[in-house]
Amino acid sequence: MAHQPLQFTLDRGSPVPLYFQLSQQLEAAIERGELAPGSLLGNEIELAGRLGLSRPTVRQAIQSLVDKGLLVRRRGVGTQVVHSQVKRPLELSSLYDDLEEARQKPATRVLRRVVEPATARVAAALGVAEGADVLLVERLRLAHGEPMAALRNHLPVELLDLDDEALERTGLYRLMRMAGITLHSARQTIGARAASLAEGELLAEPEGAPLLTMERTTFDDTGRAVEFASHLYRASRYAFDFQLLARS
Repeated sequence: MAHQPLQFTLDRGSPVPLYFQLSQQLEAAIERGELAPGSLLGNEIELAGRLGLSRPTVRQAIQSLVDKGLLVRRRGVGTQVVHSQVKRPLELSSLYDDLEEARQKPATRVLRRVVEPATARVAAALGVAEGADVLLVERLRLAHGEPMAALRNHLPVELLDLDDEALERTGLYRLMRMAGITLHSARQTIGARAASLAEGELLAEPEGAPLLTMERTTFDDTGRAVEFASHLYRASRYAFDFQLLARS
């Protein structure tokens, strides 16, 4: 898929290296959708000539985005946009809604939906007795047809009726809202670890690849725990976005 040449503004008097300026502007164009997945960049010689840069400078800029997973070099095709990294704000929202808002074409594959006894950890999170029945839903969330996250959610068994078709059509939080559940707050922990072999195969990453982890207990407006989530995200495709305020 060809595209019109993008315009870049490079400040040669800036202490910021030219390759970094170019890579940042290319990344911004990908994030804005000006370079959609599948778009082809001009070759390094053409781009270097158009911008008045050396070929090694352009190569370094492109390589930095290849390393981030935003571009890929394909033999006989050229340098191609793969996808933009999703930057998710830290707020009480669903991954499906965030991907849809970012025009990432979300899709869902239900891996498992079963009723099982609550472990001590799940029971503590949901406020139920250990061994009580809870609903487990495991899904694979995709963006532009590529794996993005493995989602594991435990819910009170009587909370709402769910079927695979509904779960593959939209996000869990949207289904909760449609059932009249008002989401109010959540406790969330973010971490990171290496992918196991099975996790890597599921998420199209090599064993040992970095994964972001997120655990969340979500409460409705009555204070009832309605969800205990344990999610894995591809670090190459996904980031959490923080806004920090100075302590007064």
